[in-house]
Amino acid sequence: MTYEIFRLRARDFKRCGNIWNMRTHRKRWRKWRREVRSGKRVTYIYVENGEYLGEGSLVFDNGDPDETIPGRRVYLSRLVVKQEAQGRGIGGILLEYLCDEAKRMGYQEMSLGVNVVNERARRLYEKHGFAEFWRGEDEYGKFIKMLKILEQMS
Repeated sequence: MTYEIFRLRARDFKRCGNIWNMRTHRKRWRKWRREVRSGKRVTYIYVENGEYLGEGSLVFDNGDPDETIPGRRVYLSRLVVKQEAQGRGIGGILLEYLCDEAKRMGYQEMSLGVNVVNERARRLYEKHGFAEFWRGEDEYGKFIKMLKILEQMS
């Protein structure tokens, strides 16, 4: 399989509508696009044959010290793979890429939040070294916060 992963430009953000339904999440979509424009978030896209199949973002500072500590802990946001492409290892490839990018940027830790009922995602994160450190609930439901200590680049 031939693929590429590249950093998304804010002007191309709408193309991610191929991966997830932006129409039902307009408010969040606008917020994330603003964060990409401001540099608070970088989004990486997994592409095969010109088709956007997956995305994941690194958020540098969202004001929650459980999730981000400037210069030390980065937050993994929106790791998502187009439904028709799931089960092909794309999520794992993107996750490894995002961890490597965070290390290259000098971060020592990566955190994330995952819905309690999303067992498939939880298994993926655990397989890649993330461990549960907190449980909570918000307007989207019950979730688990997970943390990974990133190995230093050699």
